[in-house]
Amino acid sequence: MNAVQSIDALTRTLHTYLTPEQSSSVKRAYYFAEQAHFGQLRRSGEPYVTHPLAVAGILADMHMDHQSLIAAMLHDVIEDTGIPKSAIGEQFGAAVAELVDGVSKLTQMEFESLEEKQAENFQKMALAMARDIRVILVKLADRLHNMRTLGVLQTSKAKRIARETLEIYAPIAMRLGMNNVRMEFEDLGFSALHPMRARRIEAARRNARGHRKELVEKIRQQIGATLLQEGHEAEVVGREKHLYSIYKKMKSKRKSFSEIMDIYAFRIIVDSVDTCYRVLGCVHSLYKPVPGEFKDYIAIPKANGYQSLHTVLMGMHGVPIEIQIRTREMEDMANNGIAAHWLYKSDSQTSNGSHARAREWVQGLLEMQQRAGNSLEFIESVKIDLFPDEIYVFSPKGRIMELPRGATAVDFAYAVHTDVGNSCVACRINRRLAPLSEPLQSGQTVEILTAQGASPNPSWFNYAVTAKARTNIRHFLKNQTRDDSVALGRRLLDRALATLDSSLETIPEDEQQAFLEEHQYASLDRLLEDIARGNRLPAITAQQMLGVAGDEQLEPQHNHPVAIRGTEGFMLTYAKCCHPIPGDPIEGYLSSEKGVVVHRERCHNLNEMRENSERLVALRWDDQVEGEYAVDLRIEVENRRGMIAVIATRINAMGVNIEKITTEDKDYQFTYVDLELLVQNRVHLARIMKRLRSTNSVRKVTRVKN
Repeated sequence: MNAVQSIDALTRTLHTYLTPEQSSSVKRAYYFAEQAHFGQLRRSGEPYVTHPLAVAGILADMHMDHQSLIAAMLHDVIEDTGIPKSAIGEQFGAAVAELVDGVSKLTQMEFESLEEKQAENFQKMALAMARDIRVILVKLADRLHNMRTLGVLQTSKAKRIARETLEIYAPIAMRLGMNNVRMEFEDLGFSALHPMRARRIEAARRNARGHRKELVEKIRQQIGATLLQEGHEAEVVGREKHLYSIYKKMKSKRKSFSEIMDIYAFRIIVDSVDTCYRVLGCVHSLYKPVPGEFKDYIAIPKANGYQSLHTVLMGMHGVPIEIQIRTREMEDMANNGIAAHWLYKSDSQTSNGSHARAREWVQGLLEMQQRAGNSLEFIESVKIDLFPDEIYVFSPKGRIMELPRGATAVDFAYAVHTDVGNSCVACRINRRLAPLSEPLQSGQTVEILTAQGASPNPSWFNYAVTAKARTNIRHFLKNQTRDDSVALGRRLLDRALATLDSSLETIPEDEQQAFLEEHQYASLDRLLEDIARGNRLPAITAQQMLGVAGDEQLEPQHNHPVAIRGTEGFMLTYAKCCHPIPGDPIEGYLSSEKGVVVHRERCHNLNEMRENSERLVALRWDDQVEGEYAVDLRIEVENRRGMIAVIATRINAMGVNIEKITTEDKDYQFTYVDLELLVQNRVHLARIMKRLRSTNSVRKVTRVKN
């Protein structure tokens, strides 16, 4: 079909839902684009205007409004033809000009790396979406047509575009509830990245379709007849899994193709929500429901607005049957998501709910972007939010909160409000005091306990999963870390200067400033930060500041150890290989971007690092050291019932936290119990070990050295 035939076909589609004036303005936009792109060709050799025409056609199939269709026709005009935004505004109005400008700003720019380019693109997309959500719909349609015509590109470029589509565009389509677009993205992307695998799965699916046809029809007729008998008019259709979902299940669940295809899936579409629940009762009386497999997404919709009843039944001959029950409007929302908002307009609670959720998500993107350090950090945060497998929990006042599976009370606290997250100290789950690290389950009621002056803990990174929580924790700690870094860097540099009989206080300010300018530091604090992070060695910096030759013999650094107080914060870490605690002889290693890593003096790993002696830092514990420190114990106990509980109770009675506990059989008579505890110092540890050794059935208690 040529361009003229295509615009005529599009016009016929537009007449089915737009006014004559609106259809006419879309057609006028086509001729405007045709003139603007005159002489330009696609890689396939077709006139360039066939691309914007196809993009508009995709949006017309979703029944998008006329302004979106005009923007689709003109989306490459500003970038490719030099026609200014003002000219588009004069011809088609300010709203269309803003839409076209929004889409234009999502085009490629030059960055240092491919990852940064992709990240920056997405960052711009978030900003454009915030102005008008229709921008992303035009962009998705643009990407969909490009994916459909991917075959004309070089293999390497096609694979890059396919990978970006799977990683970013397909999840965005899913987040906006646009399942039809999402599935096509996934299948096209999968076929481009793994053509052989895609062909094999497609052939196997085609073969299975023939074998299953008779049974699928039999089940469909049984369900239809039962519903008709009960007086329910319904459309019953068989569902077939798309290529990429089959591949993902085969890969993630390690199942064969036949195991995945053994499940028969159907969708029942009815006229009202009330009928959905009545039909559910009918199918449960027809086939036996599988316990625990019923999900009510009508009462509690998914984060993207998806609504449906899901159930799994055991059919004839033990065949598992997956059934989805929904209204026609829910079906359109499931397929087109936020795009259906324009189909149902403002009188639809379902479409308005989806639109509101989408706007809420976009607003969340903006907050994340403001707190992210760079575009790569931002996109990593967003990727977490793009793949939500939701749970639903309640606040004490009954508010429903949607969180990804695996979320903890920390994630819940930040979902309530950033200030609640920053000041949370504990939680109650179903009125029971629980650790902040405990994963939440659907249906639980969660209450967050806060304290004035409390602040995020670096350990929260180990169990916070939502992008909002992780971004806010990182933002808070980054500011705190900067102060910690400057203080630690000052101590490290002063120690190095002391070996040369100098200090920062004795170096004239003009000499310091000259050094900073020479090495391109905006301030002394920036230099000290770099030293604390391990990016610049204090010994070499001290030599350079004083003009000392590099080969000149320095006084042994152990005469000037840095005192560790336990309050240094994020830029001082304690090595997990040897778990140093106050009282242990210690030494530090300056690790790039990690800062000072504290090891026990006799740690095997530290011995290997001695080749880089300039990175070693002499350390000692301060007399007023604070905090609790992890330590590993191995306890050899008699192999009898209840011993772990006895040990845990004994430790808990001493007010000691158990961070981790594992067991390993030594032989038929004895078992090893490995513990990670939090202790204050070696004296505290000695008391704990003495108490454990006095426990019946405990044979030996040792501290794990490495």
